[in-house]
Amino acid sequence: MRAEDNGSTITQFVLLGFSDLPNLQGLLFGVFSIIYVIILIGNSLIIIITRLDAALQKPMYFFLANFSSLEICYVSVTLPRILVNLWTQDRSISWLGCATQMCFFLMLGATECFLLAVMAYDRYVAICNPLHYPLIMNHKMCIQLAVGSWIGGVPGQIGQTWQIFSLHFCNSNQINHFFCDIPPILKLACGDTVVHEIAVYVLAVLFVAVPFLLILASYSKIISTILRLPTARGRAKAFSTCSSHLIVVLLFFGSATITYLRPKSNHSAGTDKMFSLFYTIVTPMFNPMIYSLRNKDVIAALRRLLLKKIV
Repeated sequence: MRAEDNGSTITQFVLLGFSDLPNLQGLLFGVFSIIYVIILIGNSLIIIITRLDAALQKPMYFFLANFSSLEICYVSVTLPRILVNLWTQDRSISWLGCATQMCFFLMLGATECFLLAVMAYDRYVAICNPLHYPLIMNHKMCIQLAVGSWIGGVPGQIGQTWQIFSLHFCNSNQINHFFCDIPPILKLACGDTVVHEIAVYVLAVLFVAVPFLLILASYSKIISTILRLPTARGRAKAFSTCSSHLIVVLLFFGSATITYLRPKSNHSAGTDKMFSLFYTIVTPMFNPMIYSLRNKDVIAALRRLLLKKIV
């Protein structure tokens, strides 16, 4: 704490994380280490096979490679810090370190929302306008959509981080969370934070709700088109191309919406940590499995890659 104008300003925070489970610190470190390795290996494999296999040189797999790269970055913002805290039991984090972690977490979260919307649009064009698909989803368009997804949320999330960390924190320096997230940080702020909470809701609607509505619109068109296909085999094949993406969308947006858009009165440290754990760690772990196990092209490409290595 630093004295300032007869008050005090926090210059360092303490991430309480899982300190309420003192007997499970070693077990949690082992579990999270395994999860991190699974995420790195699973997503790296998807990136490699989509780059090397000629059969996967399609817009769908271009966006999937971007998504896997994003998942590696997204998890690496929070999980290594959790592992350090569990291993060393030193839970302190500087003001700048906390602000940096929050900023990258929010930017990458916004990128995930946009990229999932872009992937839904790709499936919409492929199923609803198959004859025009190569023209609409050309290489230039794919690059533009990917770049737009990566940088679209950067200005807003930098501004939001600056707004939150311009507050004075004088109630406590203990963050009842395992990373620097918005709800637990706002609880530490002095004075009225209504304006900041409204700004959080506005940006959450912009970066979470709007992409989700676009995804719903795409899938309403997709489902309508699929149901009009003449054969059951054609309908099953069309559904299989977008079912993996739909599962990931429901997992990510469901937990993120509950965390950021539910009323403040319903917030509690335990539920916040549970839902945050779900969409920051658990979902990225399952995403490579969802996309690979439910996609025959990815499985075939993985087999070809493994056979080539063996030979």
